[in-house]
Amino acid sequence: MTDLDAFIAGLPKAELHMHIEGSLEPELMFALAERNGVAIPFGSVEEVRAAYSFSNLQDFLDIYYQGADVLRTEQDFQDLASAYFDRVAADNVVHAEIFFDPQAHTDRGIGFDIVMRGLLAGMADAEARHGISSKLILCFLRHLDEEAAFATLEQAKPWLAQIAAVGLDSSELGHPPEKFARVFAAARELGLKLVAHAGEEGPPAYVREALDLLHIDRLDHGNRSLEDGALVDRLVAERMTLTVCPLSNVKLCNVASIDDHPIDRMLKLGLRATINSDDPAYFGGYINDNYRAAAQARGLTRDDLATLARNSFLGAFLSEDEKAAYLARVDAYAASA
Repeated sequence: MTDLDAFIAGLPKAELHMHIEGSLEPELMFALAERNGVAIPFGSVEEVRAAYSFSNLQDFLDIYYQGADVLRTEQDFQDLASAYFDRVAADNVVHAEIFFDPQAHTDRGIGFDIVMRGLLAGMADAEARHGISSKLILCFLRHLDEEAAFATLEQAKPWLAQIAAVGLDSSELGHPPEKFARVFAAARELGLKLVAHAGEEGPPAYVREALDLLHIDRLDHGNRSLEDGALVDRLVAERMTLTVCPLSNVKLCNVASIDDHPIDRMLKLGLRATINSDDPAYFGGYINDNYRAAAQARGLTRDDLATLARNSFLGAFLSEDEKAAYLARVDAYAASA
């Protein structure tokens, strides 16, 4: 382990962009398939991993939804969440705001309440065993229509006290943010924070729509904002947090290689960039793997890494007092490490 690797390992950090269904490791997929009697089109863990070769976002989503079919019971969702938190506790993640896709489950006949109870149990277990605080972000599937998103928001109403925000994920191209402007406005009226995937595969115009039509509080991905200098200036001025996912960008061929990733450029431009894992079971790395890969490829310094960690807390949906406490931990670690 290099000195920089050791620094990353001990750095307190928050994860703000992680799809809990995307943390379904092949071993757990097989275990749940057997427990629930669900047939999956793979004969071994090795076959699953071999299938994780994607040329674009849609290729990934096809297998992602296939894997999610093994999730059937409250215990399944608890086991999924607990497995994620157990893994990132080793990466010194102290706060996580995790996405979940209820429509991927309710459309299969799995009750919204089953998903919620299971995930919340896993989150409570993580806080008790690891001291990790966490929040839930309900994502609407953008390849479905806004009417379906409204139906999901209605299902969520009994659980609003346990949901911090709504988001927008799934197939980006052809499904611009404007498609969901009304349901995002309704979510805002219910007191929820707003985030959206934009500028991953979609153009800078999608980022502008997310800002101007959805009125987001945080931007997921946002890489293609760099193509528009005025947009970058706006994101900097508005202190908009970008939840960047380096290994995901490479795996989905949005960036040619990790050596070409713009994370260092984002920091130099003054963007409030963070590093996250997106779908770690599918993209080959949890949060520290992303930190290490970016640091090695782009020559990030300790100061850069500490800035990324600070940004993760600045962009989190926490109280100002909670943010200050976490930021003090980062500063104390950076000063002593």
